[in-house]
Amino acid sequence: MASTPSALVLGAGIMGLSVAWGLARRGFAVRVVEQDAVPNPRGASVDHHRLIRHAYGAQAGYMRMVDPAYAAWDQVWRDINEVLHIPTGVLAVSGSASGWLGESRATLAADGLAFTDLTAAEVAARFPIFTEAGIGAAFHMDAGGVLLAERIVAALARHLAARGVVFERARAVAVDAARASLRLADGGERSADQLVVAAGPWAPRLLPGALAPRVVASRQILVLLEPPAQHREAWSRAPMLLDLAEDGGFYAVPPVAGTPLKIGDHRFSRTGDPEADSRDATPAEAEEILAFARPRLRDMAGYRVIGARACYYDVEDRERFVVEPIAPRCLVMSGFTGHGFKFAPVLGLAVAAALADPAVLSGLPAWAAGESRPAPGLLAALESLAA
Repeated sequence: MASTPSALVLGAGIMGLSVAWGLARRGFAVRVVEQDAVPNPRGASVDHHRLIRHAYGAQAGYMRMVDPAYAAWDQVWRDINEVLHIPTGVLAVSGSASGWLGESRATLAADGLAFTDLTAAEVAARFPIFTEAGIGAAFHMDAGGVLLAERIVAALARHLAARGVVFERARAVAVDAARASLRLADGGERSADQLVVAAGPWAPRLLPGALAPRVVASRQILVLLEPPAQHREAWSRAPMLLDLAEDGGFYAVPPVAGTPLKIGDHRFSRTGDPEADSRDATPAEAEEILAFARPRLRDMAGYRVIGARACYYDVEDRERFVVEPIAPRCLVMSGFTGHGFKFAPVLGLAVAAALADPAVLSGLPAWAAGESRPAPGLLAALESLAA
């Protein structure tokens, strides 16, 4: 009788948990090693929310990955017996019809995805919490919503523990990719048939040859707000706002399911140390983000800042995901910036399929990088999501 294959996953953020989920569903005996509590308050994926939306600029590969991502999330909801997604729709605005917004319109239209163009006056009339100042182009999509990130991480971890996934709190100080093993801070070692390194912004330090310098840690600032009383009801029905200008892009996440309104920086600092630096944002860091939002939010002076913090992303030079083998028994998942969360379950299922089938593995890196449509073996694995 064949023995049960084993897998070791480093990192219990959304990527590590998602690949553990995919592997457990395929019959692997899975151990997850995480240096902090789960959910990890220092982790890149532990926040009130993350967004899922089709608008992706010129990155058609990631736009096309969103529907499989929704299918994978539906399987997660079935497994955890809870839906932690709030539909909001998407409002994208820009100072001009070119750039990210124009590229998004072109790729959406090419694939037949529905959106509605809006004038600046129509934006302000339809969504009176926003101004029309400086809007040169805008569109709205009904599809898209908010993923309740911290709640998802906690629920998925509980589900995995209940189905037998082992969680170990320990700090890895070295990765031996060739032996599919980790050396821990206490001198211990853990190994398995397959090792997946999903260590977020800590991964480049652990795998300098495989990741650095193309993936770096990046300190990112977010500000939490309470809208003024006259706008709270409108915000409860508002779409996410994407204003992703290269010279000062930001996004706004509506206050859904008891969460605060969040304003986030779309730029990447590409600096900072996730191990040593504080998660507290300075007043100057918060003000820089608020300055981007002021022209867009009506009555901005009435908004109350209730918090500001920093998180750390792992950022690849071209904002492409790095999901690839670095040894016959070791695979790395990295470079997810702030947009990887939405794809975590579909990537977890794809990695699990790839570790079970070399034909799937060969097509995985290019697809995960948004550079190609899924290869036939991977396509079959993704199509099985609905089964």
